[in-house]
Amino acid sequence: MITVNDRELIRRAHFVEHKSVRQIARELQHSRKTVKQALASAEPARYTLQVVRTAPVLGPYKARIDQLLAENEQLPPKQRYTSHKIYGVLWAEGFRGGESTVRGYVAQCRREKKRPKVYLPLEFDPGQDAQVDWGEALAVIAGELVTVQLFYMRLCYSRRLFLMAFPTQRQEAFLEGHVQAFHHFQGVPQRIAYDNLKTAVLQILAGHNRDEQQAFTVLRSHYLFAARFCTPGQGHEKGGVEHGVGFGRRNFMVPIPQVASFPALNAHLLQECLADDQRRVDGQPVTIGAAWAQERPVLRPLPEHDLACRVVKLVTLTPYSQVEFETNRYSVPADRAQARLVLHAYPFRVDILDHEAVLASHPRCYGHQQDIFDPLHYLPLLEQRPGGFEHAKPIRRWRETWPPAYERLLACLQAQAPDGPGVREFVRILKLHGQYPTHLVEQAVALALDYGCLHAAGVELCLRQLQQSPLSLPALDLAAHPQLVAIAQQGPDLHCYDQLLTGR
Repeated sequence: MITVNDRELIRRAHFVEHKSVRQIARELQHSRKTVKQALASAEPARYTLQVVRTAPVLGPYKARIDQLLAENEQLPPKQRYTSHKIYGVLWAEGFRGGESTVRGYVAQCRREKKRPKVYLPLEFDPGQDAQVDWGEALAVIAGELVTVQLFYMRLCYSRRLFLMAFPTQRQEAFLEGHVQAFHHFQGVPQRIAYDNLKTAVLQILAGHNRDEQQAFTVLRSHYLFAARFCTPGQGHEKGGVEHGVGFGRRNFMVPIPQVASFPALNAHLLQECLADDQRRVDGQPVTIGAAWAQERPVLRPLPEHDLACRVVKLVTLTPYSQVEFETNRYSVPADRAQARLVLHAYPFRVDILDHEAVLASHPRCYGHQQDIFDPLHYLPLLEQRPGGFEHAKPIRRWRETWPPAYERLLACLQAQAPDGPGVREFVRILKLHGQYPTHLVEQAVALALDYGCLHAAGVELCLRQLQQSPLSLPALDLAAHPQLVAIAQQGPDLHCYDQLLTGR
């Protein structure tokens, strides 16, 4: 075989330089037959097998392999002959070749029978269709590497994408993803395609019929879209969002985001989705944002209020003023607790209610056997039982994070009024957290220590002073009274008043 470069030299020597076949063969050291083949075609001849290769060991067993592969078509997918199993059958029947030989022939047979998958090119009308799916990705949240669940919704006409991260794929997260996606799209598509998700489908019935989850039916009724469920195992029926799952993970989650919380991660994803509006999909005449501008007017309008995406559960108060949900225990204000309460679990928070009144709201915990305390819930008990202050679990956790000024104030109060009274006064100061922002209370405690007013009334007075805006007085115009100008420039001596503040 000669190279394409040698072939070019031969053809150029004959057709351009007009040399004979004999002269070319002599000068380029090729046979005349090779020269004539190069002159006949500029393309190299493809190698063809002249004689069928024999398989002395496997040959007698090829028909048996073909028979076993044919039987595979009638067997359940999870109980078919593998290459290893076929090798075992042949060995029992006398075959003494290698397993790799059998594997190679089985792979060749499968390649010859396998047909390439082809799909129909689809086109969608504005505002008509969307697709939904879930995916997974890694993110660093509050310094910990966690696997987050990504909810995807994609408008089929404009290709506009929405992503939102959740700790789980539970039903309340599935519903919340829809609500936030509709707000992002500023409307509701007429129809949405799904896999047969457990959060939407209880049971797959004959054909395209489904026994749906009640909460999903409520969502569909509230926003008035139609649902279409794909054929089981046929993910290509919603290939747009299947591609979007990978696209979002590769482009929005690389490098791995490092954020403080799930709201921060979702703010990042939302900004990435908005930036993606400037992208133009191959084969489309306009950008995603421009296509969405055409699609938005024909989307269904949003309802007057959003659907509450939550799980509702009746709970019983424990002796420690807590209620239990999914093995975790959430605190309730001790002075307002009732024996029977209602818990509303949202994707990122838990509300505890007495009828319609919200008694407590906590960040939702997805761990197990965890105590989620709000220390303010236990202050009324501590005011009655100050002896338990040192060992109260909610207070001990709070003390790990509160500023040093609190410890100094507590020590002063206990020194002035040992045992119960000093702790009670400190608890009254802590209760101010229920009325004022935390940073203001911390500043007021520091001011009270400086002033020496070590009691709840003094801290509250400091709080009111911090909340007051500084009084601005108009400048005094003494142009008509020049004799008073020198007097006005003399500052008063307030040193004697400062001594009163410190008790000296």
